[in-house]
Amino acid sequence: MERPTSQADWQALRESLTLPSQAWIAGRATAAQQQKTLACVSPIDGQLLTQIARCDQADVDLAVTAARQAVNQSGWSDLAPEQRKQRLQRWADLIEAHQLELALLETLDMGKPINFSLNVDLAGSVQALRWTAEAIDKWYGELAPTPGNQLGLISREPLGVVAAIVPWNFPLLMATWKFAPALAVGNAVILKPSERSPLTALRVASLAQEAGIPDGIFQVVPGLGHEAGQALARHPDVDCIAFTGSTQIAKQLLIDAGQTNMKRVWLEAGGKSPNLIFADAPNLKKAAKVAAQAIAFNQGQVCTAGSRLLLEASIHDDFIDAVVTALQAWQPSHPLSPDTRAGALVDQAHLEQVLKYVAIGQAEGAQLRCGGQACLQDTGGSYMQPTLFAQVDADSRLAQEEIFGPVLSVQRFETEAQAIELANHSIYGLAAGVWTQDLSRAHRVARALKAGSVWVNQYDAGDMTAPFGGYKQSGIGRDRSLHAFEKYTETKSTWIRLEV
Repeated sequence: MERPTSQADWQALRESLTLPSQAWIAGRATAAQQQKTLACVSPIDGQLLTQIARCDQADVDLAVTAARQAVNQSGWSDLAPEQRKQRLQRWADLIEAHQLELALLETLDMGKPINFSLNVDLAGSVQALRWTAEAIDKWYGELAPTPGNQLGLISREPLGVVAAIVPWNFPLLMATWKFAPALAVGNAVILKPSERSPLTALRVASLAQEAGIPDGIFQVVPGLGHEAGQALARHPDVDCIAFTGSTQIAKQLLIDAGQTNMKRVWLEAGGKSPNLIFADAPNLKKAAKVAAQAIAFNQGQVCTAGSRLLLEASIHDDFIDAVVTALQAWQPSHPLSPDTRAGALVDQAHLEQVLKYVAIGQAEGAQLRCGGQACLQDTGGSYMQPTLFAQVDADSRLAQEEIFGPVLSVQRFETEAQAIELANHSIYGLAAGVWTQDLSRAHRVARALKAGSVWVNQYDAGDMTAPFGGYKQSGIGRDRSLHAFEKYTETKSTWIRLEV
């Protein structure tokens, strides 16, 4: 398929698409047992895309039964790692071959610019699956340091049935970060995509089958969180929950696991990430552009969004002016235009939630410097201007609560110690940025920040080689890197006496 080069080309491709709508259970597309559906509406224009199967307890029971049977009978976990690698790599090839279709589904579903859907989400998903597949036959067990008459083996075994519950902001990429390592080490995976963006998950399920993933080893159950999601979380035959989403839901999953079978729970939750700009930053003009991107990319719907901008007093006023100017390049436009940098928020309800926080910020006395309003309302879509508040109090809701939209809060600091104190003044600890040309300061501040990722003189960097996750109420466990394999396995110690 030739790559579209214009909005009209993408619209034409849209007309030729057959949208997936059914769950994928036990190797086939199937309607929900109760025949219920969910409306899948595009935030681009508010138009109905399709009706999606609304799975509940009955469908989850079928999927878990199929997963357990596949774990016991398909031989997936008994394959040589090299063989699992080959099938996962074949799956990655198929996803890449269908990247235009999948990128379009992603954009239609949640409103992000098609250029980012293709070059960030799809490219990242393929790379994550390939990297994970390639690593699995290079992940070794251990030998314990034993006496001469003992042999101590430390091995890893798959947990069994893993339920992955993923968010709507990066639907396929967040899913791949979880299902790739879980499958690579030999588990079965049941994926519950967000009801706001289920299309790519449903489409890649059939590609998994084509790649040779056994029936029941990878399944997709779309539905509401309090129905399909909670059914998975409370199911006694699910061995693990891997989740990305809000801190509120993450806490509930811990309760559900504790009240049932004490399944493993791995959580990547909320963030309110600080971006610290010191006066000696090597390139303040570049730093201002990156600070704007850190809050406007993906319409601010990023768990690591640099939503708190901390500025040294001597550069405070000029830097704010530069960020306000830079944000003009992130005004929303039609997501199917290849030139668009900012698209729609995921739906009208979320737009209203973000606008509520704008009103809260104004009521708290923060100074609105730009944005703050919905836009492109004649399209029927859910669009929001990039927004900047100055003079934000450190204890205000604007500074403390995750908004998950393009709303930036600016605070001033006088000293390095005050900057660190402000940065750590949060229940979250997912990520942080530090801008300084002082190498010692960079190390001091990075070490002092309570965050799972710290970026120096850049923001939101990294790849599959580095683990990703947070401190405090930003979660438990890590995605990406070899550390991700640990989440989906049990550690077994085997001691062998070597003399009769």
